[in-house]
Amino acid sequence: MKFKLAMIAAAAVLAGAAAHAAEPPLKVGIITSYTGPSAVNGKAVDIALDLWVKQNGDTVAGRKVEFIKRDTGGPAPDLVKRQVQELIVRDKVDLIVGIDYTPNALAAGPVSTQAKMPILIVNAATAGIIANAPYMSRFGFTTGQIAAPLGQWAVKNGIKSTIVMYADYGPGIDAGTFFKRAYAEAGGKVADEVKMPLQNPDFSAYIQRIKDAKPDGVFVFLPSGAQSNAFLKAYKDAGLFDAGIKLLATGDLTDEPSLDAIGDAAVGMITSYDYSDAHDSPMNKEWVKAYKEVGGADARPDFQAVAAWDAIHAVYDVVKAQNGKLDPDKTMELIKQVKFESPRGPIMIDPATRDIVQNVYIRRVEKRDGHLYNVEIDTIPMVTSPAGR
Repeated sequence: MKFKLAMIAAAAVLAGAAAHAAEPPLKVGIITSYTGPSAVNGKAVDIALDLWVKQNGDTVAGRKVEFIKRDTGGPAPDLVKRQVQELIVRDKVDLIVGIDYTPNALAAGPVSTQAKMPILIVNAATAGIIANAPYMSRFGFTTGQIAAPLGQWAVKNGIKSTIVMYADYGPGIDAGTFFKRAYAEAGGKVADEVKMPLQNPDFSAYIQRIKDAKPDGVFVFLPSGAQSNAFLKAYKDAGLFDAGIKLLATGDLTDEPSLDAIGDAAVGMITSYDYSDAHDSPMNKEWVKAYKEVGGADARPDFQAVAAWDAIHAVYDVVKAQNGKLDPDKTMELIKQVKFESPRGPIMIDPATRDIVQNVYIRRVEKRDGHLYNVEIDTIPMVTSPAGR
């Protein structure tokens, strides 16, 4: 009798193990730039995902998590459309996380809608790109969400006249439009508005216009990298910092991985953004330490790393809530209920727009212990994303 009971128990254990083994993996597509000028995007996303798995495990609701990665190399809408199709049809992914440029997100939207494929955007910031894509949600930010609070803050802090300068493309137009609107509504005077060509701008003429106008401040939006670095150098060399003309920008210009390379030309610059690795919370301090343990001592988390971390956090939550059996409509309803504490502070998804609601921080670039940091000097709590232009 004892032998028979033991056999029954062993069979039950084996059956349970077989049932567990039969659970299909949870396949998460990752689409971002792993090569080219924007390869830093993929590196930040990978470190964040590796850290999440290290701390939270590679299994959720009984399903082993597999990341299936695709490299865009930068803005490549045709390629991204094909990648999304392949991830859905060939790889049979359950969700997709990533997308690091507006044209790529716009290309992915119709495919997401047709296939009912949930896509959680990490960094594509133009307003309105998910409005007609009901299976998309944004975990990064919109440019307007970041720029408008800076316009309001500038007026409140004595910057009464400003030149608004921006690169003449989608995100630049959004940044200039939303900053200018908020700034004017708060009582500020726009002394001049300058649209700069996206490719190879000559900053000397623009610097001269600032000298001639003598405003209290300058708001600038340029793609991060060589252009922004060149502008900062020209601004400093022209003595505009010394003249007391405040330089304002969104945080793209002082992104953490490249901040030290920009050099002391950035010191004193005022920016607005949703994250800084100097964010003063116990959770963020622990997260930055853990991030460096995974990515290396020189690794610095930025807005893309924290957005990827939060997106995969949401993925685990919605999979648990459905006991591992995913339905796309139920998934999106659960995404609309996302609300938790992030290394960047409290976040939630606006159920009406599927856009993120989060703190926007006003920061000043400061040098501490031989490194440059975006040090928060003010917080605008739980900012929603403005719609349209």
